[in-house]
Amino acid sequence: MSARGKIAGWRPVRMTGVERTLNYFNYYTEIEEYFLKKRGAHLLVSPLDWAILETWQKAGISVAAVLRGIDRAFESWQRSRRGAAGRAMKSLAYCVDAVLDAAEEEKETAAGTGPTVRKAAASETFSREELRGYFQKNAEKLERAAAKLSSGSGELATRVSETGKRLEEMLTLVEAPGEVDLEDLERRLTVLEEKLTAALTAGASEEVLLEARREMDRQLAPYRRKMTAEQIAQLERQYLQKRLFEMYEVPRLSLFYLS
Repeated sequence: MSARGKIAGWRPVRMTGVERTLNYFNYYTEIEEYFLKKRGAHLLVSPLDWAILETWQKAGISVAAVLRGIDRAFESWQRSRRGAAGRAMKSLAYCVDAVLDAAEEEKETAAGTGPTVRKAAASETFSREELRGYFQKNAEKLERAAAKLSSGSGELATRVSETGKRLEEMLTLVEAPGEVDLEDLERRLTVLEEKLTAALTAGASEEVLLEARREMDRQLAPYRRKMTAEQIAQLERQYLQKRLFEMYEVPRLSLFYLS
């Protein structure tokens, strides 16, 4: 059975709270660096590649499974006509099926074993100072973005500014005595980011959205036949969100971006 049949749409595997916390650290950079090393070209990954990475991260696919999938995809590429001709693999899109296969194998292996207990070392957690700085920095970026929007789109500027104020209010959760609940913080940040994405999408002009979609279609065109409709839809949502946040100079809020 193909990877698309096994886990169509990158359905998430169940992860413990500790495993999710550990995955906050360097998920993107570790995979990006590994891919670039395998590709042999130190170039920035494309917006499409970042959308693919974010889709894998949100599905709970581990770094180990992604790296195994990348290895297999490169082995397959080298046996292909293009690889034999010396052409380089250009995108993580070629690794999609192999990564999904590796993720499914990891899930099946885990299902056959008993529960394991993993503890995060003290050096593998966010300090209050890091969290405080991250929240404050993003609140400041949101205020600057709101100021730029105020002359042309007052309603959108208000929504962006309100998001910054909510971040500042969330500092009380960071300062509260006891262990900081990273999962709860991430849930709250996800809600804020989803509301902000909806506001940016609603506030963007037709010209802006059209150009973003044209760019996205150009990026996705070579890979559409390799993916299901659900996978493509997920990538399109991630891609459009990334481009809108960049366009309006709005920061990503998830703790995955802290490091």
